[in-house]
Amino acid sequence: MTMNDKILRGTILDDQQVMSIAELASICACQVEWITELVEEGVIIPTGEDPSEWLFTGTSLVRVRTAIRLHRDLDINTAGIALAMELLDEIHELRERLKIVE
Repeated sequence: MTMNDKILRGTILDDQQVMSIAELASICACQVEWITELVEEGVIIPTGEDPSEWLFTGTSLVRVRTAIRLHRDLDINTAGIALAMELLDEIHELRERLKIVE
């Protein structure tokens, strides 16, 4: 295989498919403890009462991957990630409103 030959692998998920905390951590290549911190900060919201029962959707996967990039690229802690994600959500909502008005 040469440098130009790249193999892309991935899993297509939607909000109908759910995954456990261990599966989410595995897919995102991070620790279960870090996923728990993201839940505690409100970055992602699982279904289920107890962490052993938590289930996550494709939306959670996207949010965790965004959180990983914020942490890796900008060295933001989980509290900062929660704030950044809240602001990103607000920007998205405002853009959607603007589309309706235009």
